[in-house]
Amino acid sequence: MAQGSVVQVTHSGTSRWRRRTGEYASLTAALEAASEGDVLSISPGTYRENLVVDRAVTLRGPEGSARGSVRISPADGVALTIGASAMVQDLCVEGQDAAAPALLVEDGTPELRDLRVATRSAVGIEVRGGARPTVRRCTVDNPAGIGVSVLDGSGGVFEECEVVAAGQSGVAVRGGGRPRLDRCRIHHTSGAGLSLTGEGSSLEAVGCEVYEIRGAGVQISSRATGHLTDCRVHRTTSDGVNLDTDAVLTLADCEIHDIPENAVDLRSRSVLTLTRSTVRRFGRNGLSVWDPGTRVDANQCELHESTGDYPAVWVSDGATAVLDSCRLRDVPDALFVLDRGSRVDVVDSDLSQVRNTAVSVSDGATVQLDDCRIREAATGAWFRDHGSGGTLANCTIDGASTGVIVTKGADPTVERTTVSGPTEAGFYVSAEGRGTFQGCRVTGSGGYGFHVIDGCRTTLTRCRTERCARGGYEFSEEGPVVEDCTSDESATKAAPTAPATAPARETVSTAGLLGGVPAPRPTRTPASAEPPAEVRPSTTVLGELDALVGLESVKREVRALTDMIEVGRRRQQAGLKAASVRRHLVFTGSPGTGKTTVARLYGEILASLGVLERGHLVEVSRVDLVGEHIGSTAIRTQEAFDRARGGVLFIDEAYALSPEDSGRDFGREAIDTLVKLMEDHREAVVVIVAGYTAEMARFLSVNPGVASRFSRTITFGDYAPEELLRIVEQQAEEHEYRIGEGAAEALLKYFTALPKGPAFGNGRTARQTFEAMVERHAGRVAQLGDPTTDELTLLYPEDLPALI
Repeated sequence: MAQGSVVQVTHSGTSRWRRRTGEYASLTAALEAASEGDVLSISPGTYRENLVVDRAVTLRGPEGSARGSVRISPADGVALTIGASAMVQDLCVEGQDAAAPALLVEDGTPELRDLRVATRSAVGIEVRGGARPTVRRCTVDNPAGIGVSVLDGSGGVFEECEVVAAGQSGVAVRGGGRPRLDRCRIHHTSGAGLSLTGEGSSLEAVGCEVYEIRGAGVQISSRATGHLTDCRVHRTTSDGVNLDTDAVLTLADCEIHDIPENAVDLRSRSVLTLTRSTVRRFGRNGLSVWDPGTRVDANQCELHESTGDYPAVWVSDGATAVLDSCRLRDVPDALFVLDRGSRVDVVDSDLSQVRNTAVSVSDGATVQLDDCRIREAATGAWFRDHGSGGTLANCTIDGASTGVIVTKGADPTVERTTVSGPTEAGFYVSAEGRGTFQGCRVTGSGGYGFHVIDGCRTTLTRCRTERCARGGYEFSEEGPVVEDCTSDESATKAAPTAPATAPARETVSTAGLLGGVPAPRPTRTPASAEPPAEVRPSTTVLGELDALVGLESVKREVRALTDMIEVGRRRQQAGLKAASVRRHLVFTGSPGTGKTTVARLYGEILASLGVLERGHLVEVSRVDLVGEHIGSTAIRTQEAFDRARGGVLFIDEAYALSPEDSGRDFGREAIDTLVKLMEDHREAVVVIVAGYTAEMARFLSVNPGVASRFSRTITFGDYAPEELLRIVEQQAEEHEYRIGEGAAEALLKYFTALPKGPAFGNGRTARQTFEAMVERHAGRVAQLGDPTTDELTLLYPEDLPALI
């Protein structure tokens, strides 16, 4: 003990001779002399003793002294062991043993008040052996180990306590421990803030705060149970709450926020009940629910302000979740349900400010949405593939790009659901999607109300559309079954009828108050399309191709392909087998080398041979195919393909659909849609993809599905200076100018010296050079009073622009 320190023992016996005070030179001696009920008042100082309190005494620092003036600090071992219902207060306990706790409670119901445990031990405070302490206003600082450990069936109450640092978990409960934390703070730990493991282990926490955690805020596993009420978990480096292997947790009136990973992650049959709680500012999922038997029940909860690029709620691998009266907002995606056996029920809930998809269902999962409201989402609900389905009933979807998307064999039931103000479509069904829509309504669509393509077997009953810019119902092919549906488009449009070869399901439509539903059309030509121009003979078009400057290898390739198609056509007419010729092409080369011009002529050649109906060219790029939201890309790509029916779809800079760092890029959706359309309508459209040689090689290598659809690659080489001169001469002839003396030689030198970097435009550069010469010529001739014809038409070397 410290030199000069004194331990005063006040004996509290009822007999007069027992009511006396003694002073002892060491704590050990004082404890040996003390009896049940005695008070040991310790003078300030540092006591290098391993104390054992085995009787119901009071051990305290002197009244009025500063906290921490009495230090229990032995060299090793347990600094303070309590094995009785004693009272210990106003002490500082310091341990140095990495294999032992600093303060050990191993029996009884002691009361610990205003202690500071400042240690580098295995554990700051350890409770075991069935002890039930009451710990009030105590602080644990243990950067080397666990803050508080409760095990072996022990319990106790910790009130207004604080773990200010821990090298491992802040509070660890195992082996059937059952503590209660009341208004405690746990922070700056290198392990979980609260850690519970093992069957029978449980923790009740009320009004507590867990923060600045290097790990998970709350970690529960192996059949342990937790109950948190009015608690806050925030600023962790891992998940906010992590449940694993039959863990059970109840969160009521809690906040989980500023979490870089999952706010709550559940796996392996864990169960979470979440009531009146808020989850916000999370980097991955707000709720991440995995595995059969894992379940979340959330009631009156909010999830919002995602800081990452992940769905707010993720349910997969056969897990289930129930969201009742919840609000999800300001998130990339609200709810993703994946895998057969996974199911989510959402009741009376709001999903709003969703940047991508509010509800996504895939891989055989199921959802049930009742009386829900979806607002300001790119896609309201997307049922993605075969086996995925469920029910939307009495829901509203406002301000979405597309209300409901059904694709690739998904088969949901949508009842009494209203989609208001979609920019693309109210309901979109494609790629063998199915779905039953009963009593649904679309109002104010910027596109179609119901858009059903690819012959999808969809059933519409008592549906209605109003004020849809492109039409209430669009069925590009036969397939949908329509009964008692209405639209305000026109009361005179014919109702759809089943084809003569239709199976037993009959297509019926009864005109309602607003009018009938338009009949499905096998193919669709946009209303703005002009009547097809007269098809020119192939010899005429080939002659125009031959007249192009340069491109000799391109001309040979096109003629060889044309010859194959022509001979195949003649063999068929003769009753012979014709070789299969894939007409889709890849054009590679620098800008301005004539790719678009050749594509236009190629379409005309195919039309003249009867291979294409019209032969017109529809030129698009990434911006025309890729939408800003999930679902809109498929619609844009479908519409571009439809515009090109009977002709050529020319996709310039096609490699932009598959950037090297794609992430969540929607270009992949355009590629997938395009590949399927090319397969399903291989005779209707020829597709040509074009771009720089190296970039197109990468594009085809990373998309084998695309590469397999194209027959050959045609490379467009850069123009030589002589060919660029010829283009300028053609431009001059066309615009009634002439190349003056010395101008041809000057142009050759100019094009030879011109830098051929990435910005070099080939034929475009030649045309721009001619335009610059005409402009400089005009500036020169405008100064003449009465110019002659030669002066008005001749271009000279001085008209050439300066090299930059």
